[in-house]
Amino acid sequence: MTTKTKAHLALLATNIFFALNFTTVKYLLNGGYLKPFGLNLIRVAVTSILLWVLYIFNTEKKRIQRKDWTKFLMCAVAGIAINQLAFIKGLSLTYSIHASLLLLITPILITFIAAWILKERLNNNKLIGLALGIGGALVLILAKDRSGNPGDVLIGDLLIILNAVSYTFYFVLVKPLMLEYNPITVLRNVFTIGFFIILPFCWNEFSQINWVNYSSKEYFTLGMIAIPGTFCAYLFNIYGIKNLGAAISGNYIYTQPLFAAALAIGFLGEALSTYKILAGLLIFTGVFLANKQTKNV
Repeated sequence: MTTKTKAHLALLATNIFFALNFTTVKYLLNGGYLKPFGLNLIRVAVTSILLWVLYIFNTEKKRIQRKDWTKFLMCAVAGIAINQLAFIKGLSLTYSIHASLLLLITPILITFIAAWILKERLNNNKLIGLALGIGGALVLILAKDRSGNPGDVLIGDLLIILNAVSYTFYFVLVKPLMLEYNPITVLRNVFTIGFFIILPFCWNEFSQINWVNYSSKEYFTLGMIAIPGTFCAYLFNIYGIKNLGAAISGNYIYTQPLFAAALAIGFLGEALSTYKILAGLLIFTGVFLANKQTKNV
């Protein structure tokens, strides 16, 4: 098996793992086994520990320059504190299909925030893509679903969008660090700093977990969220980006809502309503146009 084939399989696995999170997280939260922030503390802690283990056995080590610690702190705030807390809390309030579709606006946001920071020119395709992406997000946010509390769903959708925005800033901020240091070193520092940032916000809900109510099924589900859904997903994504580039790797995000929707319908009983299909088409088209390369004339 070639390296490129392995990289493609790694990216496919990454998005399957991320998609699986939408269902496994909802299962534990809806069942009352724990609360969002308590779950988040577990997944960040487990991932941090596993990254430290990898770092110990990693021969490629480089001392972190003092000037870069501020960048690591900013990445931890954007990529772990805001991003992870907003995602878990938002998912607890909204539908898995909503969340997976709303996360598709991330590539659009990356295009525009990178253009803002790097002063790149925006063409018509990118502007139309932004408009379609926003339109699809609004269809989801403004739709009156018959099930659930509309107010909670609205807050959940907005938190998922906040999660996408924070991840966008993280993606832009972490790229220079990935060029300077080994990816495992970068992830280890980002997750470790992020863990200590979220600890005060998550400890109360973590301490309330009643482990007596857990069967092997709940422990297995929690392990799926922490190890494949977080640790492996981040590592596989890095492997894919390293061997195929960010552009090809980014295209795999299109598969995530498909897997997430199938799992949500099959295991959570969520309905694939007409407005969700319409929103998905708008967002898919928006992402395609925003990332379409145009020829110079």
